Amino acid sequence: MPVPRRSLFDQGLRNVQDDLLRMGGLLDTAIAQAMQCLAERDLDLARRVVVDDAKVNAIRFKIEQDCVTLIATQQPAATDLRFLVAAMNIISDMERMADHAAGIAKIVLRMGDQPLLKPLIDMPRMADEVRGMIRSALDAYVTRDVDLARSIAKRDDVVDALYEQIFRELITFITEDPATTTRALYLMFSAHNFERIGDRAVNIAERAIFIASGEMQELNDTTAAEAKPKA
Repeated sequence: MPVPRRSLFDQGLRNVQDDLLRMGGLLDTAIAQAMQCLAERDLDLARRVVVDDAKVNAIRFKIEQDCVTLIATQQPAATDLRFLVAAMNIISDMERMADHAAGIAKIVLRMGDQPLLKPLIDMPRMADEVRGMIRSALDAYVTRDVDLARSIAKRDDVVDALYEQIFRELITFITEDPATTTRALYLMFSAHNFERIGDRAVNIAERAIFIASGEMQELNDTTAAEAKPKA
């Protein structure tokens, strides 16, 4: 007896969701390892983060192809269509987040054996916060939890505040001793990568709201975003 078309479609949706969550797991590992290799100046781990970025890219392309196939062959409507469209946007954001993690690892490789300019205090907090934001955003996507999705924008304010604190401290180092500029910029660019990961977690939250309500809502205050210091 042939499998009903709806059953095949539901299985396809579950496969997309499972792969998307697996991609989230790879991303979480990449961010944690990026912070670790920076804190410990672990060049071998930094190289691994850069190489493993290809795994994230591969699963992104698989999910995208599966979504396109389901849309083309099953002609989904309403919530199912929003789920697939949102998935394609979410994996694009996650792929860019992984690029930011790899970017931090590449900074570590460029730093080589140069000592850190200052102890890492706020940046590990940024890393922990953005990892939590991603997990919550993916939970909101799976459960269609609008309230959870909205809460992620407030957590991004914490990440932004930490980034601004790091930015001000490093500018002070540069002003007082221009010879520290290169080492200050290494840390500034690393912090900026974490800040951008937080912004993209908010994008995922917006897609979770889109699935549940059918409306696209911008959670970040654009005026505040424009006021952020840029590295």
